[in-house]
Amino acid sequence: MKISHENPGEQASAMDNYYKFQSKIYDMTRWTFLFGRDEIIKAIPLERNAKIKILEVGCGTGYNTKLLAQTFPNAEIRAYEVAEDMVKLSRKKLSSFGNRVEIVHQPYGTELETQNGHFDACLFSYSLTMINPQWEDLIKQAHKDLKTGGYIAVVDFHDSKRPWFKKHMGNNHVRMDSHLVPLLKNLFSPVVEKVHSVYMGTWQYMMFVGKKTD
Repeated sequence: MKISHENPGEQASAMDNYYKFQSKIYDMTRWTFLFGRDEIIKAIPLERNAKIKILEVGCGTGYNTKLLAQTFPNAEIRAYEVAEDMVKLSRKKLSSFGNRVEIVHQPYGTELETQNGHFDACLFSYSLTMINPQWEDLIKQAHKDLKTGGYIAVVDFHDSKRPWFKKHMGNNHVRMDSHLVPLLKNLFSPVVEKVHSVYMGTWQYMMFVGKKTD
């Protein structure tokens, strides 16, 4: 499977081009294979009405961002997205939440100001497997940006025993070789760790919630 070695700016441009069409059909089609999105947000072990700060990386059309805002009604949410068409959709979808939700149109981790220790939770929902080879840097950056005692929540593609399916996903910028969990377990204390098989074992998706303890 081909793994991209583009720099962050070039990869952001590639994702922008990819989603020009995909953004138009994303919400209508992704429910058929983006499993666990609602469940991972419910699994974040923070007080629902607390005044907290949440980070999301790769917010897409704002599906998860909206659910975060509804689940944590007093939270401030900062969500990153590189694809311009997705940013437009998410800002429209989330306009009713006002200044409580901010959609940032740039790659995560490229801002000049520090966010270290700023957030209570960070969500990656089906984004890390599309960010190659920078996925490791982003997990480490999230570790820096979380408060001690904060939580990272990840739901994403995991693996497949079908070479044809891996090739198909690779052609759609997705890496599937169980690569996320080892680093997550190394940096965070696991609270939730699950791998689910779907479509008669054609592929797996993973769910991980971990606590920052240092």
